[in-house]
Amino acid sequence: MTEPIRCAWAGLSDPMYLEYHDKEWGRPLKGDDAVFERVSLEAFQSGLSWLTILRKREHFRAAFDGFSIPKVAAYTDKDVERLLGDAGIVRNRAKIEAAITNARAALDLPGGLSELVWRYAEPDRPAPRTMADVPAATPGSKALAKELKRHGFVFVGPTTAYALMQAIGLVNDHLADCVARGW
Repeated sequence: MTEPIRCAWAGLSDPMYLEYHDKEWGRPLKGDDAVFERVSLEAFQSGLSWLTILRKREHFRAAFDGFSIPKVAAYTDKDVERLLGDAGIVRNRAKIEAAITNARAALDLPGGLSELVWRYAEPDRPAPRTMADVPAATPGSKALAKELKRHGFVFVGPTTAYALMQAIGLVNDHLADCVARGW
């Protein structure tokens, strides 16, 4: 039996990565807390492997109260210290503080975070044929990053914004012949 064709980044070595590729990445995800989780995890991923973040995701969820925006927005310096001592997550002060800053910014968004982010969906983009056809950033991700920053978000540059767009289905960057493209 032939192995199905997948996007090259999914690799074949880790079942967690394959499951993420096949069942989550690129599929539409809505809801303020769900989108906030992805914004936060994309920021924590910066400079690291996404597989590292996937392996720590359940620890992140526990440490950040399920990425409940109101709960994270209420974090204090004591919470920052608690998180810095949690070996189950990426212990980077700037990224931890960014998650808290972003939760506070998300609370103030008229219509919520999910609604704002989904305004930048690009559903009609052509399917990439190779990984070389997948950009690191687009005009849409630049505009999304700019809008998030305008509302007080940090750690959300165009590349991070594009990774978010890919992860939650604002764009479908599964390769044209990828088994997960057609869902």
